[in-house]
Amino acid sequence: MFLNQNKASGEVKIDLNCDMGESFGRYSLGSDEAIMPFITSANIACGMHAGDPSVMRQTVRLAKQYGVAVGAHPGWPDLQGFGRREMSLTPDEAEAFVLYQIGALAAFAKAEGMELHHVKPHGALYNQAVNDRNLAKAIAGAVKKFSRDLVLVGLAGSGLIEAGIEAGLRVAIEGFPDRNYNSDGTLMSRKLAGAVIDSPEEVAANAIRLAQEGVDFSGRRIGIDTLCLHGDNPHAAQNAKLVHDALEKAGIQITAP
Repeated sequence: MFLNQNKASGEVKIDLNCDMGESFGRYSLGSDEAIMPFITSANIACGMHAGDPSVMRQTVRLAKQYGVAVGAHPGWPDLQGFGRREMSLTPDEAEAFVLYQIGALAAFAKAEGMELHHVKPHGALYNQAVNDRNLAKAIAGAVKKFSRDLVLVGLAGSGLIEAGIEAGLRVAIEGFPDRNYNSDGTLMSRKLAGAVIDSPEEVAANAIRLAQEGVDFSGRRIGIDTLCLHGDNPHAAQNAKLVHDALEKAGIQITAP
């Protein structure tokens, strides 16, 4: 596993990550710069669902400036749908798309004197891998083929986490304070009202609850290693600060993996 092992001794540590670099253009980083001081890991879009070479390089440089761990955020090749539309590819095709994107971001990390730390799939790719074991294995396979040292990030209780463990990878179990869950522990579809939480105060309260209690996934209580904030949330910067401050106030150590 990952950070979750620290909770057995009563010490709660949590990684705070954010999906970033999901814009286009040389000078278009949105709220990323305002968010970066409050997080410990950045999941950087790799050009398929969002981002471009200039934004990827700028975001890596920003992460280096603030001492934030850098990870690849691969998605389906779906710029128009922001990677949130499901696709049906063969496992070999899916593995190739993920491997391609990991390599692209790793090049920018290396150029800036940083090492790639983790991989977290984006959007529909992430959600489909919860139950699609062939897809989950393809993603884990791509990560393993690039480097066994990379951490694979996935939804609590998901097939992606299981595939990562089976592949011998380190995994980080993820919770989402700015999203609402279904009763079985999966994320509510963004097509449904209330799927995205608008209140920064509610997001901060959820972050503490998830860090301390984990997620109820189909009757199983699963601890969380890392919390994700979405950089495209209208209150992204405010969420990052409030969550960071609330976790610290609750005595939860925010630490890079």
